[in-house]
Amino acid sequence: MSLSKTNSIAVIGAGITGVTTAYKLARRGCQVTIFDRHPYAAMETSFANGGQLSASNAEVWNSWANVFKGLKWMMSPGAPLLINPAPTWHKLSWMGEFIASIPDYEVNTITTARLAIEARHHLKQMAAQEGIDFDCEERGILHFYEAKADFIAAEKVSVLLAKGGVERRAVTPEEMSAIEPALRGKYYGGFYTPSDFTGDIHKFTIGLAKACERHGVEMRFSTDVLSVDAGSENVRIVSRSTEPTPDGSTPKAEVRLFDKVVVCGGVTSRALARSLGDRVNIYPVKGYSITVNLTERADQDLTPWVSLLDDHAKIVTSRLGKTRLRVAGTAEFIGFNRDIRDARIAPLIAWCRLHFPGMSTRECVPWAGLRPMVPNMLPHVARGRNPRVFYNTGHGHLGWTLSAATADAVAALATAGVD
Repeated sequence: MSLSKTNSIAVIGAGITGVTTAYKLARRGCQVTIFDRHPYAAMETSFANGGQLSASNAEVWNSWANVFKGLKWMMSPGAPLLINPAPTWHKLSWMGEFIASIPDYEVNTITTARLAIEARHHLKQMAAQEGIDFDCEERGILHFYEAKADFIAAEKVSVLLAKGGVERRAVTPEEMSAIEPALRGKYYGGFYTPSDFTGDIHKFTIGLAKACERHGVEMRFSTDVLSVDAGSENVRIVSRSTEPTPDGSTPKAEVRLFDKVVVCGGVTSRALARSLGDRVNIYPVKGYSITVNLTERADQDLTPWVSLLDDHAKIVTSRLGKTRLRVAGTAEFIGFNRDIRDARIAPLIAWCRLHFPGMSTRECVPWAGLRPMVPNMLPHVARGRNPRVFYNTGHGHLGWTLSAATADAVAALATAGVD
């Protein structure tokens, strides 16, 4: 076991939150080391999400309407929200706190909207400064509604979003057709947010990880963090390579000492926090996506360029360049299960065939990832009990939308008072 001492900050996790955090810390002059068990950045939840950078989707889920929908959908395999009825203390405690946060629905929605707007500036600035191509499409996001009751409910959400600074305007079915001609169906109306945009989270995170290296960040990929201990003088991290050794033996553990640590571990953050004496109640909420490869010109012409959100089905789309369409949705409370289930993928394909009937779905790549969600739906950006420990985690379904702002906030917190 080797031992070395550095005057630096460790970041655990190389998803979108970890890499943006490392970048912001490096730009503030910190010596940063980032740990991730995968050989590359953005290999879990930041691999194939819905692609939307959506202030217009800042509404938190804490409402009685969603609670009742969840109960109704519990036994329906293809439902937008699916809850495994098997009880665990973790799930029950999370849901109890979720219900307890319902009175904060309005203020938390407004807070999330403001944070999303701030994040836009940071993300675009990073992309411009570092020359990152991530298939960005600045065409806005269109929410659409078939039922009048759903449209009226969305009007109330628009009022809250406006208080947070999000300009989302109502549009008629005729205006919807002009905004996105590829969308088919009969609709009561929609809401359009021109300032929202989309992009490939994986390409962006990989690009920013390369920028981190240029700015001196040490990238410890293929490295499992075995333990983290924070004392009065330093943070002690024990890690081990996940790469096989030439002789087939188990790699030796390594001990590194840091001044501080920022936990950006996604769904593993809860266990890391517990080991550090903190409680961060994150539950893994599984989401699914398909990437439709548009190999023919005819398919490309019949596929939407404007990002869409079907509020009833809870499905979103993002065009990732000429030859790919990302379609994502559903939420599944089933613990740390990462299996890709056909019963959850089939509704995404059927939805595409319904709304874009001319587009071929013969080449679809399915994916599933675990969103790290806290009960009140706000990211956990805070200092731990030990002043050397910080958290930037729990972004749920809005990690891509919010991470650039929360990374700047935690970097400011971690460097406060540093000369």
